[in-house]
Amino acid sequence: MSKARAIITAVTVEGISQSEAARRFGVSRSWVSKLMARYRAEGEAAFEPRSRRPRSSPNRVADVVSDLIVNLREQLTTDGLDAGPHTIQWHLEADHGIDVSVSTIRRRLVAAGLVEPAPKKRPKSSYVRFEAALPNETWQSDFTHIYLADGTDTETITWLDDHSRYALHVSAHRRVTGNIVRETFDQTAETHGFPASVLTDNGLVYTVRFAGYPGGRNQLETRLAELGITHKHTRPNHPTTTGKVERFQQTLKKWVAARPPAETLAGLQCLIDEFVDIYNHRRAHTAVGKVPPAVAYRRLPKDAPGNHGAGNHYRIRHDRIDKTGTVSLRRAGRMHHISLGRPLKGTPVVLIIDELDIRVVNKTTGELIRHLTLNPDVGYQPRFKT
Repeated sequence: MSKARAIITAVTVEGISQSEAARRFGVSRSWVSKLMARYRAEGEAAFEPRSRRPRSSPNRVADVVSDLIVNLREQLTTDGLDAGPHTIQWHLEADHGIDVSVSTIRRRLVAAGLVEPAPKKRPKSSYVRFEAALPNETWQSDFTHIYLADGTDTETITWLDDHSRYALHVSAHRRVTGNIVRETFDQTAETHGFPASVLTDNGLVYTVRFAGYPGGRNQLETRLAELGITHKHTRPNHPTTTGKVERFQQTLKKWVAARPPAETLAGLQCLIDEFVDIYNHRRAHTAVGKVPPAVAYRRLPKDAPGNHGAGNHYRIRHDRIDKTGTVSLRRAGRMHHISLGRPLKGTPVVLIIDELDIRVVNKTTGELIRHLTLNPDVGYQPRFKT
């Protein structure tokens, strides 16, 4: 006999009080009172233990949202686009106004059998990553192979902004030559301005430094030297240095492969242009704050050739406005505090420092918060003259 049945029997048959029943069976009087009230309302059902399942699950997503998560996953995968939880989260918010956590999306995908729980991976903190602080600080370039419908091999060259992942230029060619590399660089610069530096691998179309021509330069190297643009190279056998542009090319090829192959080079270029528009403007990139690369490219001032030789104290700093409404920086061994206003506390900012000239920019919106000439003789830099 269950304890609930024994208590109800003792009260109803023996006629003892609820207080005495509580003492006899070692339970609280309030629990006996609730049990008797349930017996009067439900009869025999009160003898059976109730389910411990909560009456409601406030954190459980609605069936319509759950179905939408699955549909987005399938649609993005069919389109050849990234379809991970972060991407789905962005589409839910941007296209449907629905806020769902990444962990909830991941659990729904696992429950639907669309992804398998991944084994423990190498921690992200173990990777040494480089990212340019400003747009046009560094451009990455590389080319890859894409085949036409008849099996013809073509080569597609990409110029990608390192800071924002913005695809500046992507074009298809029969073969990428040194002349094409220089021409596409000039076309890209005509639209977006010249970068402070360029990062490429050691292919002959980018550099001849390993070709046995001491002191020699190819077309790109000559052009960069004329403009005062730093040319950076990957280390031999270390292609991951240009990992951002190579990751872009993988995404491009996956998207193209999900469609009927192009018959001509012009047809391939149309496919590429369609993808670049989606990539730059209509999908978030988790590496740049979950915004489209076009937004990340335009929200901060652009770097330019020669900036990094402007002075001994030229630098870029990422910071956050403290609770007093200031940011701090050290110059020539002295700490300086720049006033920006208490209402802005917690705002992430970028400090662009060129000797005494300092610009403080909102990292999220690109808004110029303050432009000042630092007074090196005082520690506190007020917003208003006193």
